[in-house]
Amino acid sequence: MKSSLKISEVCLLAGKIMLESGAETYRVEDTMVRIAASFGAENAESYVTPTGIIFSLQGGESPKTNIIRVVKRTTDLNKIAAVNHLSREISAGKWTVEQALVELKRIEKEPLLYSPALQIFISALASACFLIMFRGQWGDFFPAFFTGGIGYFWFLTVDRLAKVRFFSEFSASVVIALAAAFFVRIGWGAETDKIIIGSVMPLVPGLLITNAIRDLMAGHLVAGIARGAEAFLTAFAIGSGVAMVQMFL
Repeated sequence: MKSSLKISEVCLLAGKIMLESGAETYRVEDTMVRIAASFGAENAESYVTPTGIIFSLQGGESPKTNIIRVVKRTTDLNKIAAVNHLSREISAGKWTVEQALVELKRIEKEPLLYSPALQIFISALASACFLIMFRGQWGDFFPAFFTGGIGYFWFLTVDRLAKVRFFSEFSASVVIALAAAFFVRIGWGAETDKIIIGSVMPLVPGLLITNAIRDLMAGHLVAGIARGAEAFLTAFAIGSGVAMVQMFL
């Protein structure tokens, strides 16, 4: 069997990339075990939570157990797909342990597929489309477009600088509510509530909610409850930010 230390390093890095990119915990565990088995470690065990990974190779005279902590989590489906593709090729015998480790390090260093400017534009367009979907007026299309863009720009800026969890969502919802009220006040919009609803939709933790349900259905109760709590707190931060502005308007 190949070096257990190298195999553990490959599996842990693959799991870390996937977990940081928003993958479900059961998918991370399955990928790590499959990679280990492909390199000859049949008795590998992994336990994943949203904030950490425990991985153990049981074979040999001295079993090795490793743990890593995951602090920063985002959404990057491109990296998840890249690790999944690499995992399938490893299972097919196309990569050595050393080659796989180099490739995973390359994937880890890759920047987000979509630039911040493109994310802001897409969020602004999505906000305007959500406004129409929620039966808003076509006259509010551009106010919602700009409100959503301003809000998401603020979200990305604060998320990069702030160390307090959920503060970026809270402050972005405050900015969205203020911008919507401003546009209506100057006569460029008609329905403040519809503009706000459309503009906060890009901030809604849809992936978190989906992953929480999928983890619960897969029997990962700790991870499912943890992700559900994170989604609830994110939604609460968004709602409280809007509510705080509405109280003073």
